[in-house]
Amino acid sequence: MPQPVGTESRAPRTVVSIDTTVLIAEAFDQAQVTELRHSVTSCAHAAGLDGQRLDDFVLAVNELISNAVRHGGGRGWLRLWHEPGRVVCEVADHGRGISAGRLGQRGRPAADVPGGWGLWLARELSDAMDVDTGPAGTTVRISAAVGAR
Repeated sequence: MPQPVGTESRAPRTVVSIDTTVLIAEAFDQAQVTELRHSVTSCAHAAGLDGQRLDDFVLAVNELISNAVRHGGGRGWLRLWHEPGRVVCEVADHGRGISAGRLGQRGRPAADVPGGWGLWLARELSDAMDVDTGPAGTTVRISAAVGAR
């Protein structure tokens, strides 16, 4: 039987379920930082982080949202979700980006130099960190395994 004009014969698509649960998706500015940190704490705990793992993850997220406000145009966007075995947080801003030199610094910042601690802490306190940066802004994604020690 001929196909109607303007249609193509296509194989059926296979839809793969992605097992993620969005916990927070929210824009923020300086006025929301404290409230957002409390929300991240509650949601990450409900998703399975606890004790020092929870404290470390929340501190890492706090550094990222503080950086977004301080260096990324005064506001940002946070998404927090739960995947099987881990909690993931992504913070995006609309700043000028992070220089390659700053981004490449992996060592602990010098104690007598102000600044430079946010990304370092986020990297140290999470299991994984990815940074996408450029003149239109920066997005940092961190994750922590649930149930890991």
